[in-house]
Amino acid sequence: MKNFLKYTFATVVGSIITFFVVVLIVFITIGISSSSEEVIQVKENTVLKVKLSSGMIDREPLNPLAKFGFLGSGDSDIKGLNKILAAISAAKEDDNIKGIYLDGASIGSGGLATLEALRTALVDFQSSGKFIYAYSEYYTQRSYYIASVSNKIFVNPAGAVEIKGLGAQLMFFKNSLDKLGVDMQIIRGPNNKFKSAVEPFMYDKMSEANREQMKVFLGSIWDNMVQQISKSRNISVSDFNQIADSLWASNPEKAKSLTIVDELAYYDQVKEALMEKMEVKKEKDLNCMSLSDYSSTLSPKKITAKKKIAVIYAVGEIQSGEGNDEVIGSERIAKAVAKARKDSTIKAIVLRVNSPGGSALASEVMWRELVLAKDAKPLVVSMGDYAASGGYYIACMADKIVAQPNTLTGSIGVFGMIPNLEKFMSEKLGITTDEVSTNANSIVGTMKPLTPYQHKAIQTEVVNIYNTFIGHVADGRGMTTAEVDAIGQGRVWSGINAIDIGLVDELGGLDRAIEIAAEMAGVEDYKVIERPKRSNPFEEMMKQFGANAKASIIENELGDNVKYYNYLKSIQNMDGFQTRLPFFIEVN
Repeated sequence: MKNFLKYTFATVVGSIITFFVVVLIVFITIGISSSSEEVIQVKENTVLKVKLSSGMIDREPLNPLAKFGFLGSGDSDIKGLNKILAAISAAKEDDNIKGIYLDGASIGSGGLATLEALRTALVDFQSSGKFIYAYSEYYTQRSYYIASVSNKIFVNPAGAVEIKGLGAQLMFFKNSLDKLGVDMQIIRGPNNKFKSAVEPFMYDKMSEANREQMKVFLGSIWDNMVQQISKSRNISVSDFNQIADSLWASNPEKAKSLTIVDELAYYDQVKEALMEKMEVKKEKDLNCMSLSDYSSTLSPKKITAKKKIAVIYAVGEIQSGEGNDEVIGSERIAKAVAKARKDSTIKAIVLRVNSPGGSALASEVMWRELVLAKDAKPLVVSMGDYAASGGYYIACMADKIVAQPNTLTGSIGVFGMIPNLEKFMSEKLGITTDEVSTNANSIVGTMKPLTPYQHKAIQTEVVNIYNTFIGHVADGRGMTTAEVDAIGQGRVWSGINAIDIGLVDELGGLDRAIEIAAEMAGVEDYKVIERPKRSNPFEEMMKQFGANAKASIIENELGDNVKYYNYLKSIQNMDGFQTRLPFFIEVN
């Protein structure tokens, strides 16, 4: 006990000392940087280097020390899609920026809808007559999708281009649970045959219904990607699919002969090509600027307009409570929507949804506040990579819904999942339980199987929630509940398919959603504000420091497998009935 107290005290003291040391370092860094920092300027004849090695997210994290290089990551410290697109848009109009150099090896992180938004911005940049060059030692399929917009694509002579089509791998835990003696008790709606979030705990492979929806979903996304690449590279769709089937692009010489790439070159040769394009003879005269440095030169436009459009970011899994920038908390989002509704200077609301779903109850809480907002002013939804299940629940009442072609949406369904740990506890751990209760169903938990009556009672609740869900969609989309049920049942759709079946109104990004909101509100002179508001800079900095440290340790240990850890961790946070993306999916 004495040693325990000693070590505990030492740990507390150590933590306190560490905290103050970090604070001291921060302010020293600020002082040094403030006194010695040179003002970054965009020189004439500059090439903008786009390197995005970090995973892209919708909204740039708040980092009050970013301009000092603290808690940043060099020239790839921009993560927010909003900031990336703003920089590319500004570069298009900037006379000092003559072109873009894509570091193809680092681009490709992020969901498919996020990648499409980036690609669309690059195509728009090209429309100004400026050039884009791309180079990589090895192009993944995702990075090639982005690089395919380029005027010239370079690949290392010993490199390769990955073109193989899309595939999805789903993980199943049934056999593992059987070995542990865990019986996962599943409750889902009677018609939710596509609601396959529970399948990993029921089967060891995909059901036929799940396989069907995956084929349709992947086929839609692949067709969209191929059509865009086909247009940019002047390769027919059939020829491109033949290249994918045969894996021909993995040979660099073959990739060049098929016009998948333009040149085989080493990095020094690419720099020479850039110098030639920029008409400079010495490497020191080749002005290259990172995306983060360029972004730091952009001052927010001074807009004097009193009228506003509020963009409310709903990103992450849906849970009850406060949440944060990575988890949709019903209280936080509902509060932001209510404030926007009551603010007379805000003329329209755009809800940016990027969520695989989550708690049905939390979704209902936000849905109610959004309905009130819609009654007060125009409400438009912009969908990111995901707007599935609970993510669609909070979107369905909008006046207009805008999605990317590759957005995963729909998944209109509900499920509940209660593990029975009785066998695991008794046979594997030697732990038994006994009970005393006042009523027939006082104890409904994880230490014994559900009785038929209990299962039926919970099933009734699931059905009621599902009926409420499809009722909301029917009201919001001008459909009958029978029509919604026919396209619901837990099934996921791409943005393209979602338009055909009436779940989405238009294809486009956040900018288009804002344009629609402005048109509906009848305003031309306005400024865009982002909500929910962030924490104060110091609090956010300390949160980021702690979160980054923990995330870094886990990622270093697990590598690419960290996604499975995050998936299992999300299961721990499930509370109540779930309207959630029907599976953990990784599209390659």
